[in-house]
Amino acid sequence: MKSIAFVTQKGGSGKSTLCINLAIAAQEAGRSVCILEMDRQATISEWAEHRESEQPEVAQVGETQVEDVLRRLQKCHYDYVFIDTPGVDSKGTLAAIRAADLCMIPCRPTPADLRAFRPTLAAIYRLEKKFAFVLNQTPPRSYRVRDAAEGLAVLGILPDVNIVLRNDHQDAIGLGQGVTEFNPTGAAADEIRRLWSWMEKRAQADKAKPATAPKTRQTRTVTKHAQAA
Repeated sequence: MKSIAFVTQKGGSGKSTLCINLAIAAQEAGRSVCILEMDRQATISEWAEHRESEQPEVAQVGETQVEDVLRRLQKCHYDYVFIDTPGVDSKGTLAAIRAADLCMIPCRPTPADLRAFRPTLAAIYRLEKKFAFVLNQTPPRSYRVRDAAEGLAVLGILPDVNIVLRNDHQDAIGLGQGVTEFNPTGAAADEIRRLWSWMEKRAQADKAKPATAPKTRQTRTVTKHAQAA
């Protein structure tokens, strides 16, 4: 069983929606998934209430329960556990990072988002966890996306697919579905499937190097991109 945490100490980055859609994509690829929700806004729990299917299983957990719950889930034969975290600096976010095999950091191509992930990244470096950024809720075309991608690539791993802001995402959530269920042939569904394929390879790559802190010059580079965005 692999655990994947969606972490960034910035509200509105789209962690919950991304978590839902990737969980459905993973299920459609034949993987069993459980979602642990730590965010008190309960976006995923509310989504699950409107869902016709009982899968994926969704459970709300407190910040002190994560490690214990994951130990118990080891006996349930899940392939993946996704952990949705609150968009604040909290002990819960740190616990999720500590427990994760892979940390995904959603980031919109905005100056505020490009600054806000720094505490999250510092914790990931300190705990030497595998991680990757994902540009989320991006415009279809913009120099901001290009500049943000260049800046993030300096600091870590970035998949070769961005998640564009599309109506399918919100329409699917409203119906208790994933975007790949709502519009299987749409562009949003294609992006999610491609991202899940990339993430699974990253999560299963046990030989991947753990995170190491960047040099000062690299940090300045992403700051420059954030200011220009």
